[in-house]
Amino acid sequence: MTIFSIVLIILFFGLLIAIHEFGHFVAAKTLGVRVNEFSIGMGPALLSRERGETLYSLRAFPIGGFCAMEGEEDASDDPRSFHNKPFWKKFIILVAGAALNFVAGLLLILLIMGLAGSPAAPVFTGVMEGAEAVLDTGLQPGDQFYTIDGHRIYFQNDALIYLQRAGETVEVTVLRDGEKVDLGKISLPYRQLVDENGQQVEKRGIYVGQFLEDTVGTRLRNSWYQAIDYVRMVWMGLGDIVTGTMGLRDMSGVIGIVAMAGDVGQAGAEAAGLFGAVVNILDFTALIAINLAVMNLLPIPALDGGQIFLMLVNGIYRLFRKKYIDQKYLGYVNMVGFFCLIALMVLVAISDVSKFIL
Repeated sequence: MTIFSIVLIILFFGLLIAIHEFGHFVAAKTLGVRVNEFSIGMGPALLSRERGETLYSLRAFPIGGFCAMEGEEDASDDPRSFHNKPFWKKFIILVAGAALNFVAGLLLILLIMGLAGSPAAPVFTGVMEGAEAVLDTGLQPGDQFYTIDGHRIYFQNDALIYLQRAGETVEVTVLRDGEKVDLGKISLPYRQLVDENGQQVEKRGIYVGQFLEDTVGTRLRNSWYQAIDYVRMVWMGLGDIVTGTMGLRDMSGVIGIVAMAGDVGQAGAEAAGLFGAVVNILDFTALIAINLAVMNLLPIPALDGGQIFLMLVNGIYRLFRKKYIDQKYLGYVNMVGFFCLIALMVLVAISDVSKFIL
């Protein structure tokens, strides 16, 4: 792990939080909501300046931030309060932070594609010695994986991930000479094989990955595919947590993210020097940006998605009771959600630290 990588990811992480809160801020100002304070960071204020009706502040700990809108937590008689705005305005304001994070991630991916080119395509290029039976399944060298078990495949890494998660029988559709070919369910069992280094390995025995012609058009298209891929990776991780495939030790907080960023930067530096380190860290930051976008829209109190969910519950409540839920009770729910979120962050941080000690 290099100091350069750590400093860079902390700066990028702080920037992503600023971008998220700036999304809320711009949407709130545009839609006529009073913003009392716009802050980057949490904890004691280091710098603050009041301009117009809004206090702008920079706080000590770069692990959060907030856009404090009038009437967001408590009821307010101010006609410009968040609480007194119609549902559609509140929805746009709440979604704006995640939307800006997603756009930031997409722009970073565009930059990476411009610097380093597109990733390898999921092209089947051949089989390992001893796995020639794979060719009897209908797969032909030059086939490009299009779907694996119903999952759309864009890049080499997608194919490797979904093949790793698949059983011994895999449902496959490929692109062959520009046409989709449905191979149905094919047998791709793990076999004891000898790799190129003479080592005994247990693999399916196929080689996947080939760099194709890279144009401006393909880089633009692949940038969008990569962004969608990162969204899918987040959902995949959440699914693994729900099903118990992943546990607490598999989760990472700020400490773990910084450590991973250091490893990513180190790997890039070993492969291609400073250029490789920067590209890898930019790619990691893009993943975190899109991760923040998705996670913030989950229906969990204290997150933007939780706020949207409570607004929907409040609307349904009004249909039956002809009145809204008292704002203070919604505030209590958000407070409990906030403390639960902080508790989870502490547990994950302890887990991150224990990984270095144990």
